[in-house]
Amino acid sequence: MIKRTLYFGNPAYLSLKNEQLLIRLPEVEKNDTLPLSFKQKAETTIPIEDIGVAILDHQQITITQALLEKLLLNNVAVITCDSSHMPIGLVLPLAKNTVQSQLFASQINASEPLKKQLWQQTIEAKITNQAGVLQTKNIPIDNMLYWAKSVKSGDSEKHEARAAAYYWSRIFSDNIVRFKREREGVFPNNLLNYGYAVLRAVIARSLIGSGLLPTLGIHHHNKYNAYCLADDIMEPYRPYVDALVNQILIKYKGETELNKSIKQELLSIPVLDVVIKGERSPLMVGAQRTTASLARCIEGKLRKINYPRIEIK
Repeated sequence: MIKRTLYFGNPAYLSLKNEQLLIRLPEVEKNDTLPLSFKQKAETTIPIEDIGVAILDHQQITITQALLEKLLLNNVAVITCDSSHMPIGLVLPLAKNTVQSQLFASQINASEPLKKQLWQQTIEAKITNQAGVLQTKNIPIDNMLYWAKSVKSGDSEKHEARAAAYYWSRIFSDNIVRFKREREGVFPNNLLNYGYAVLRAVIARSLIGSGLLPTLGIHHHNKYNAYCLADDIMEPYRPYVDALVNQILIKYKGETELNKSIKQELLSIPVLDVVIKGERSPLMVGAQRTTASLARCIEGKLRKINYPRIEIK
């Protein structure tokens, strides 16, 4: 079953009732001009097992501890946003897999050659998917495919950086003359940041479900980053977000603010179509397949991570 992504952008009381998420709106409850029957109907319940991601994007949202506990027990990724409406925090369960301690030990003891091989696979898949996005715009990709095939263990020759320079200078060329990918950069970096935050939550959630610790990366090692592994594994998925942002630029031409309509488009990321080994599925399901295969690689039971591939014609 495809898990739902819930977005809360208005004042709300979120609590637990009969093992379900109960949503109450204070703006409705406090309006004395509305009949009691209408106020009661304004309450909404959602089965917690149907939820995959919950985004809290308002300063006047109240969530109970009982609900938060139940969300985490069901492996729901809870994202909190700051006053500028950008994702700032991610809450995930500490334990969700029955053999987690065993997998943690395998992660900790993973050899450097193994991690470098896994990173090689990751970058090869990322560059290939970037090439797939560029091909949809009729941009030459022979160099991208060459770089993808040339990635060595640990990406020692920095093919990721070469591909990035070519990719980012062309992906938005129909709408933006000169674009530079920077976290604090100009539009549409804000759209990319938001989309990547949603993607990161989906990947981190899947890592937890597969019994892996998101902190221990195969390449990223920032001591201040609690989600190094999520940042590693999301790399081949980033082009799906990039392609969606490109579509948004075309659809909302001239709009540079991260408004409600654009957010709604970006919240579709968990249900974007991806193809892994010829099988099509929503991105959230694909992420689970990817992280499950990663866990088997770390245990020595598999040699290759199952990443999605954008078709190259």
